[in-house]
Amino acid sequence: MPEFLIFRLYGPLAAWGDIAVGEQRPTTPHPSKSAVLGLVAAALGIRRHEDDKQQALADGYGYAVRVDAAGVLLRDYHTTQIPESTSRLKHLRTRRDETRDRQNLYTILSARDFRCDGLYTICLWPRGEAAYRPETLAEALRCPRLPLYLGRKACPLALPLLPRCIRAETFEGALAQYDTGQSNEQQAFLDEITKRLDTRAPDYHWDEHAPTELPVLHTTPRHDVPLSRKRWQFGKRNEHYGRGQP
Repeated sequence: MPEFLIFRLYGPLAAWGDIAVGEQRPTTPHPSKSAVLGLVAAALGIRRHEDDKQQALADGYGYAVRVDAAGVLLRDYHTTQIPESTSRLKHLRTRRDETRDRQNLYTILSARDFRCDGLYTICLWPRGEAAYRPETLAEALRCPRLPLYLGRKACPLALPLLPRCIRAETFEGALAQYDTGQSNEQQAFLDEITKRLDTRAPDYHWDEHAPTELPVLHTTPRHDVPLSRKRWQFGKRNEHYGRGQP
């Protein structure tokens, strides 16, 4: 019977990056696989330049997400001052160092999308001989080594992650066990949060070949499989979609 790692993500703001072209910085309605694995990697203390460890984590786990509340879209008109390309080649340690030369700056404009008040329950499971056990990941999420955020540094967590390892036949079965296993205090707090959220019948998104009995309504290609965090390269996967009961 597979072992699943379940945890919950909620924040007033989140940004789940999609393919960005020009000034547009869109977000998907639910967490991308790369964003979730990046959060787990940060909890483990794995840094972006450690490609081998990042790849071992990405290769070792399947992914599914239940969208409990998709939230609403927020678009931010964003301006940033940066140095000219010749200056950016230098090794600059801080933002203050980067903008010290006021004569050598120019402004870039972008429209950045966020999701407000989204609530998501994440499910990960090992594939074959995974480099990290689910309990190791759960312990790291309880006591993270690096700061965790929801896609961008401006998007902090607003609820504890509450990771649990659960054995079940399917990931939707593991998610159901997770819901019934909350303490009274945790459930009361979650109920208070969900009162003001737009919670409907949940949506499910999952990797191909996932342990599930949910019918597939449609399949979407996603480019969110981490290949190299250092070079910011991502591979393609197919993501299935299904609908739960209200």
